[in-house]
Amino acid sequence: MKRSFGIIAPVVLWLTIFLVVPMIAVIAVSFMQRDELGNIVFSFTLNNYERFFDPLYLGIYWDTLWLSVLTTAICLLFSYPLAYYISTTSPAKQKLLLILITVPFWINFLIRTYAWVLLLRTQGVVNQTLLDLGLIAEPLQMLYTKGAVLLGMVYTFIPYMVLPIYVSLEQMDKRLLEASSDLGATKWKSFWHITLPQTKSGMMTGSVLVFVTTAGMFVVTDILGGAKAQMLSNIIQNQFLGARDWPFGSALSVVFVISSLIIIGLFNRALRSKYDASKEAGA
Repeated sequence: MKRSFGIIAPVVLWLTIFLVVPMIAVIAVSFMQRDELGNIVFSFTLNNYERFFDPLYLGIYWDTLWLSVLTTAICLLFSYPLAYYISTTSPAKQKLLLILITVPFWINFLIRTYAWVLLLRTQGVVNQTLLDLGLIAEPLQMLYTKGAVLLGMVYTFIPYMVLPIYVSLEQMDKRLLEASSDLGATKWKSFWHITLPQTKSGMMTGSVLVFVTTAGMFVVTDILGGAKAQMLSNIIQNQFLGARDWPFGSALSVVFVISSLIIIGLFNRALRSKYDASKEAGA
């Protein structure tokens, strides 16, 4: 027992110092006030949470949730077939495809994001190509829109979805597929009742990674969305660094964390119920 605790002690200490303590501090500050100079006043108030229900912030909050869920769904939709294809190819081809998927991580994140600006701006590559082909009469406004933010998010976070799903596919017991084939099951039935349930953990891991990082991302929205596509993370960043309203920024952070945990829990529960039902039907 002591030996086991000694192994996990550094992890517990790390999480306590860099996760638990900061979170407690954020929660505490969220109930405080600020003066005219932006200094924290140690006086209890619920005003910071009341301000969250302002229509402006509620609208940004719902936009954040919607964009995060949509990004996660699109990443899952495109990543699963890709991960499945990679897992069924030869080892040499698998290595090549995995390298291609991880190549974007070798390039600075800001450079990759600004590359989309060159592609999507009014005089960018996409508009110029469409004009040359005669498909449009005038340049389209693609940059500084929610669509541009969604595109940038999906491009950025697809590897976060592909890799966990690929790992779960590789760890799957392939003998079950052989057994189902011997028993006369079609490929679709084998996939639905065997492959999909066994890769649930990979889908869940990828979905959590994509959802949380998307909801907390403010760089992509700043660069590709501008002022027209603000997310809650942008507001939180502005409260801490621009407006110097740490109590309100802390309150928004607490709301963001709690709502994210609730959504992740509901998603996990729905996913588990769905595939438990499919397994029972298959049995």
